[in-house]
This record gives sequence, structure tokens and C-alpha cells, in this order.
Amino acid sequence: MTDKISSLPPVSEMMRDCGLEPKKQFGQNFLFDLNLTGKIARAVPDIEKNVVVEVGPGPAGLTRALLMAGAKKVVAIEKDKTTEPILSKIVEVSNGRLEVIYGDALKTDLSKLNKTGFSICSNLPYNVGTELLINWLHEIANGINIKSLTCMFQKEVAQRIVADVKDAQYGRLSVIANLIADTKILFDVPNTAFVPRPKVQSAVVQIIPNKNKIAKIKDIKKLEKLTAKLFGQRRKMIRAIIKTDWEKFGLSGTERAEELTPDLFLKIACNIDANLL
Repeated sequence: MTDKISSLPPVSEMMRDCGLEPKKQFGQNFLFDLNLTGKIARAVPDIEKNVVVEVGPGPAGLTRALLMAGAKKVVAIEKDKTTEPILSKIVEVSNGRLEVIYGDALKTDLSKLNKTGFSICSNLPYNVGTELLINWLHEIANGINIKSLTCMFQKEVAQRIVADVKDAQYGRLSVIANLIADTKILFDVPNTAFVPRPKVQSAVVQIIPNKNKIAKIKDIKKLEKLTAKLFGQRRKMIRAIIKTDWEKFGLSGTERAEELTPDLFLKIACNIDANLL
């Protein structure tokens, strides 16, 4: 079946035949490099045993790579219906392994996609990548079985995801991501790999949910509010932002948000009065 997929015309040719061009309003930057899309797809853990969700497949360069890498099934969520002529051709030769959902990924109920769990692999649109990730992290904390995320982000966002305390990039995203999962940057991707070429560089990040970490989180919304409040005024001392007894957390109150470890944020979130947030 992979022979049928590999025998399809090149992505660029199919785009030209369908009159498809990247759309700025959807944050589209397409990947045509087969070596690169293959490298991303092969990085998905246990891909042959997994349903893989892809957001924003566009002309399906990565979609093809996921199918070629042996994904049990690919569920592609696409907001741009002008990609339908290309995606439908791949559906035809996928032997039921590709399902396309036309809609907004930000409004898609992940719990209905596959009850036994799934992985996410995507070249995420720059304009919604961070928002999607935060939503997915909330879903994971609330029990949705997302086994892994292997996604491309703007490099600055990738660095924020994996940042450690006191790193320049350390912030809300770092805290939430690393209290829920184990994170790492797999490799960088130059802007020359995309059409059109973006002004920024990109990186592929792998996020593996950690059950032991997730079990310690009692209220993800409270944790989100705490990080938003403290990092929203990151230059201020924490005692100037929230009036509480900081000594009970082993702090003086003169610290700033960037000095607090993810575990400290969790401890504070679990014990602080919610009315203070």
C-alpha cells in the first residue's frame, strides 16, 4: 500500500495541478523535502502501533511520510478546504488509513478521535501552534490519552517549551509543559525548507506525557492562572504580585517568577488560596 502512496506525483506538482497556494491567514508554510518529512515521521514513537493525529496537513507532504512510515492510521485535521482535491487523492490510495476532518483544530474534541489513545505529529501553523499545545497539555492533564507529540514550532517557541528555570526563555509554557511531560528538541529546521520561506527558524520538539508527573497535578486551571499572574509581571517580586505568606513555601517573596522551578509552581498552586489568583 505504501507503493501506491510513493507513486503519487510530487507534492509541488499536485499543488500546481489543483491551483493550491499557501495562505497567510492560515499560517501555512509547506514542506516539500521528503527527507525532512520522513525524518519527522520516523521520530514518532511506535508509529506502526499508533493512530497519529496531524493538524494542518496542507498538501500532505508530512501526511504521506506518516503513512509511508507505517502509521496504523492518520487522522488529519484541516481548516482549509481548498486542500481537499489533494487530500482526497491520498485517501483513495491509503486503504482506509487516512481520515480527513475539515474543521478548526482548536475546536476539535480530541476525546472523540480515538478512545484507545493517539499520538500527534504536525508541522503546526505558526499562528496557532502555541495555543494548540496549551490546549493539548490541558487535555492530557484532564485524562485524554495523548501518547506523544512530535511537532514543529517556531524555534523561539520550541526553546520556551524545553527551557529550564533561569533560562532566558523560561516562562509559563516551560512550567506547564514540563510539569506534564518530558520534553526535548529533536532537531532544528532551517527556514529554507519551507514554501514560502518564513523569516524565522523552526525546530521539531518531542513531548512525552509523564504519568507520574500528571498524577501530582490537582487543578490544571489553577496552575495556569498562577503562572499567568506571576509571569505576566515577571520583572516584579512575587510578593508584589500576590499577597500571601510566602514563607510557607520556603520563599522570602523577593523572588521573581523566572526563579521558581516547575515543582515550586505546582506546590504553590496546590496550596494557595484560589481567590488570590
